[in-house]
Amino acid sequence: MSGFVRRYLLVVFRFLPFAVAFLRDRHRFLLFGPRRQVDEEVHRRRAEQVRDTMLELGPAFIKVGQVLSTRPDIVPATYADVFGTLQDEIPEDAGGNPQTVVREELADELDLSTLDPIAGGSLAFVYVVTHSEGQLALKVRRPGVKSVIERDLRVIRGLIPLVSVFVEERQQYSIQNVADDFEEIILDELNFDRERVIMAEIRENFADDNRVVIPEVYEDLSSERVLAMEYLTGRKITDDDAFDDIDINPHEMATRVTKTYLEMGLVDGVFHADPHPGNLAVTDTGQLLIFDFGMSERLPATIQEDIVGLYRALVRRDVDALVDALIALDVLEARVNRIEVRRVLALVIENLEGRSDITWRMIITELTTMLRDFPFRIPPDVMLLIRVGTVGEGVCRQLDPEFDFLVVVRSFLLEQGLIESELEALIQKSWEDVQRSIPALARVPARFDRTLDQFERGELVVRTEPVGEQGPGDQNLGYAVLAGALIVAAAIFSLHERPYEVPASILAAVFLLVYLARRYR
Repeated sequence: MSGFVRRYLLVVFRFLPFAVAFLRDRHRFLLFGPRRQVDEEVHRRRAEQVRDTMLELGPAFIKVGQVLSTRPDIVPATYADVFGTLQDEIPEDAGGNPQTVVREELADELDLSTLDPIAGGSLAFVYVVTHSEGQLALKVRRPGVKSVIERDLRVIRGLIPLVSVFVEERQQYSIQNVADDFEEIILDELNFDRERVIMAEIRENFADDNRVVIPEVYEDLSSERVLAMEYLTGRKITDDDAFDDIDINPHEMATRVTKTYLEMGLVDGVFHADPHPGNLAVTDTGQLLIFDFGMSERLPATIQEDIVGLYRALVRRDVDALVDALIALDVLEARVNRIEVRRVLALVIENLEGRSDITWRMIITELTTMLRDFPFRIPPDVMLLIRVGTVGEGVCRQLDPEFDFLVVVRSFLLEQGLIESELEALIQKSWEDVQRSIPALARVPARFDRTLDQFERGELVVRTEPVGEQGPGDQNLGYAVLAGALIVAAAIFSLHERPYEVPASILAAVFLLVYLARRYR
């Protein structure tokens, strides 16, 4: 039996009890029977068991859990919360000693007797080593991990048809796309050349901002398997003593974290996508220090514009623009029933409006819950942005429980000119309405001129008839209608360079007087 088949059967065996439990949730007797009512506590315990199984199955499945924690289109909120706790601190010698990679790559460049292990994850291990320019940090890919990941990716792809049986029909659109999305994310994380380039680019983007620190990378000592960088230290951002004896408080740091990540994603278009507390530190001088750029992304300019459009639609509560933005981001299919989606999104905005405790996670949860009846997916780049928001908001609330993430987001967008204030938005919308009306307004004078000519020649006849069986009605109502129409026309003509409003006003007065005279005669 091949290694792939053995691995596939092992994975199926480990997840089979959960599959049976999910099937029984839908049908008490697996294939028939009523739906079971399962409370939140049962789902949480089950999610923790799934998480522990992923940990035991190794790197690829740990990453699956981390990715699923940001996929509300696939897993319920309880499971997403539990999967979000997946941290992959792994012993140095698990799956092979990373020091063998260091010796193969850098034995002639560094004094390996000074090599000191400091941290480890499922994909890589981190060392400190002495160099002529000072201490360096080496992020080293575990030996053989790439082949293991590639095998498990094949297993995961083979599981997709089975998993589709256990999910509801409306989720299958997302399930069918998740394998490609996940494969792209994890293979990018294995490529240290890509991480080095993105890390250097982000560092350059913040070169003029002395509030943010990103380690310098050493290209001549780096490769696809080893990333050499400046060794910098700081206090973990959520430690109790993180802000002792420095000139910044937790609320100010939470604001800095939020604006830093918004600048990466919406202004620079290249961002660090894993802002959990282990990757953020506070230096002794009060700077924000960011580590580990393995999970990162570069956004095309069109995606940046579409995301800003999404924010603008939410701020304006413009449901039609919100639908357009979700379609542009490929979250919804272009052929989706726009009328039904619009109705659902109007309910989302109505549910959130007026609440003082709105969070980013609440918005995403409400949005994805209400959209579950439609075929929708979250593309990898958008998914990583959602991860930045949810994880980053969690960090900020650990720093300051009263921190209002959305207020800071809105403030940043206004500062950058990415959205307008309410007054500016109202003026802009009014101007757009005027622009759409100009062609019609331009044709009004000519039409009114023709109407006056017909009136002078006696060709214009106004006839009114009573409605229903309530008697003859007001026989003179036509004069009042003409007077009202001419008053409106006079108001419009006041914008025209020729004084058409004068005869229109005079005629309006005449018809009004005739109506009053005949009405009260």
